[in-house]
Amino acid sequence: MKTEKEKMLSGENYFSNDKELTLDRNRVKKLLHKLNVVEYLMNGNARAILRELLPNAHKRIYIEPPFHCDYGYNIHLGEKVYFNVNCVVLDAAKVTIGSNVFIGPGVHIYTATHPTNAVERQTVEFAKPVSIGNDCWIGGNTVICPGVTIENGCTIGAGSVVTKDIPKNSLAVGNPVRVIKKLKE
Repeated sequence: MKTEKEKMLSGENYFSNDKELTLDRNRVKKLLHKLNVVEYLMNGNARAILRELLPNAHKRIYIEPPFHCDYGYNIHLGEKVYFNVNCVVLDAAKVTIGSNVFIGPGVHIYTATHPTNAVERQTVEFAKPVSIGNDCWIGGNTVICPGVTIENGCTIGAGSVVTKDIPKNSLAVGNPVRVIKKLKE
């Protein structure tokens, strides 16, 4: 029989208030408090906190506090990823972000989602992975919904709500997002 954490990681319905998952989130909250309140500036101490918080991230990343995530271990970051202030990553499923990616202020990346049935929603949730390719720029206050893939070389306009996959080298904007231009490779 699978644990709730195993169910979460495999994309099945799971009970998010499970003891193990709650302990994982509480550990992350303590690390985020150190990053967002105690250190606040990106220095050696903050980098050590990030290595513990995001064990699957390249060492050459920069996160401007405040930052929030649920688990940290589901976030996989390439080299030279920059998160501006007030970013949120709900990482109940894997979030993969390539190299040379700029994430604007207030960007939210969601993997967690819920059943549409009100009764089911009271006891379970599930998650779908999100992937952002290399050389992307995600404009400020963009929301990236569960299950979305943004391919290499894309620019997502500020304030967009990304509800579907975006093909490589695209400029996409709006709510819901739509591709308005192909960018040069």
